[in-house]
Amino acid sequence: MKSSTAGSAGSAPQPPATARTSDLKLRVLSALVMAPVVLGAVWIGGWVFRLLLVAGAVLAVREWVVLVAGDRAARPLVASYVGIAAVLVAYAATGPLFAFGLAVAFWPLVSFFADKAERGLTGFGVPYVAGGVIGLAWLREDPSAGLGLFLFALLAVWATDIGAYAAGRSIGGPKLAPRISPKKTWAGLIGGVAAAALFGWAVAVADGAAIPALALAVGGVLAVLGQVGDLFESWVKRRFDVKDSGKLIPGHGGLLDRIDGLMVAAPVLALFHATVGARLAWW
Repeated sequence: MKSSTAGSAGSAPQPPATARTSDLKLRVLSALVMAPVVLGAVWIGGWVFRLLLVAGAVLAVREWVVLVAGDRAARPLVASYVGIAAVLVAYAATGPLFAFGLAVAFWPLVSFFADKAERGLTGFGVPYVAGGVIGLAWLREDPSAGLGLFLFALLAVWATDIGAYAAGRSIGGPKLAPRISPKKTWAGLIGGVAAAALFGWAVAVADGAAIPALALAVGGVLAVLGQVGDLFESWVKRRFDVKDSGKLIPGHGGLLDRIDGLMVAAPVLALFHATVGARLAWW
């Protein structure tokens, strides 16, 4: 994100109202076009859902490498593609744990092909993207509650954004991380946690979860994790002085701009469900 010293308060000038309205319309139109495609693939599951994940993984890792490596992205990008392909095959053949371990192993390998100044961050793209994709697949393909768990994660993160925006705009107050994302506030975080908890509880009730009250707490945790993912990507973009991770989605930016919260929340929820959640039989 590019900073500016314009204006009496040192903040960037606001775009004209007509420009903001046009941008909002574009964002809504993009969402109306893409949401049915994504939700349809999630609902169908199986190979349709896996194709969606494969496409998303390829696009996301490309955005990451181009963002970090810039005009020297060619070699680490090829290595990242190989890494993502290997991880997806490993997931299909052996399951999530070995697949994620393989993704971590590709971190130094991709870094070897990157420019010296940003080697570690460039190579991190494979475990970062793979972790999110594995988490989403692990949730959706749970034999007993896959669709409900996936929607739980998705709606909790979406609700976080909505609740944070509403609370931040209406309440304001102290900034959450002013050097990374100047618009985020502590009030927004609290609003996001509350919204995610309520939406998570509603999904749990609708899906017939055994302990829907636990979804209140889990939804709140997912909200915090989603904000961590959002702040992490904001830090990376600010480091490289860019506004968006890409231009894939009109009005929204890149794919990573839309799924940064899910990339962190989904694998944590999947691991929780497979361990503590399984013992509690919460869903």
